Amino acid sequence: MAPGTYGPAVGRGSASRQIATFHVGPLYVGIDVSRVQEVLRDQPLSRVPLAPVAVVGLLNLRGQIVTAIDLRRCFGMPARRDGHVPMHIVIRTAEGAVSLLVDAMDDVVELSEARWSPTPETLDSPTRELVCGVYTLEDRLLLLLDHERAAAVIDHHGERDH
Repeated sequence: MAPGTYGPAVGRGSASRQIATFHVGPLYVGIDVSRVQEVLRDQPLSRVPLAPVAVVGLLNLRGQIVTAIDLRRCFGMPARRDGHVPMHIVIRTAEGAVSLLVDAMDDVVELSEARWSPTPETLDSPTRELVCGVYTLEDRLLLLLDHERAAAVIDHHGERDH
């Protein structure tokens, strides 16, 4: 990983950063726009037997097979209500494209690096483990998702669906 990948844009000549924002349950979360490949509405998924519980299936994206990870499960939240259709944020990682399922998309916001802070110790686990910092906004915190840690669930050999 390159230095400064998850923290502020140090040494990049920029005092701000563009963040794609979205909702996962009660959390307001964002990811650096440069990591986002595309955003899709609900897509058909093929189930993956014996996969970690957060891996909800495989997505065929114009011939490219992409693993779909439900961020609700990564954050330890209950499943979505029946009828609530998630959105897919397809991101680029060191291992290739991964789809992150979120409850709803929001906006792309440009935030000053002066608003960025390291991840607070008061965040509960597993939220703290998936966040690489926060932006303090007027009315709430924006949690900056560590996209590589979220995608690492693919290789996690812990709890699995049966």
